[in-house]
Amino acid sequence: MQVLVGYFSKTGNTRALAEAVAEGVREVEGVACVLKDTSAIVQDDFLESQGLILGSPVYFGTMAAELKSVIDRFLPVRKKMESKVGAAFATSHDPTGGKETTIFSILSAMLIYGMVVVGDPFSATGHYGVACAGAPDERSRDHGRKLGRRVAELVKRLAG
Repeated sequence: MQVLVGYFSKTGNTRALAEAVAEGVREVEGVACVLKDTSAIVQDDFLESQGLILGSPVYFGTMAAELKSVIDRFLPVRKKMESKVGAAFATSHDPTGGKETTIFSILSAMLIYGMVVVGDPFSATGHYGVACAGAPDERSRDHGRKLGRRVAELVKRLAG
């Protein structure tokens, strides 16, 4: 079983949060984690993963074009993504910078792909996904790990 943690990061903040999410995935025995920047994601990453956790900085209240491009390019495999687990995370410069709308834009694409989408667990914030303003602090990294672990556990449970 495999979970892809894919992200776009211009300043390094989204990459840092993605690394925390990947740590959480790796905590679940029997689930491999593939951590990739959007420039390295290939179609097989989508096909071979039972879960996707995608992250982006906020760009005008939505995901960055680089992440949207990945989602658009792999549209031909959309029907093969049905019932896989999906989750999202976002970073912004400003505390009120549109992180939830960015997460929604990612989750909306996952729903159209036919995926089962989840937010972060109640042990984190129990909301739409993980988000932070600026570089992730320890609390944000902890929430990221919890999101990664939640998706990996669900992937494992659905496979069983």
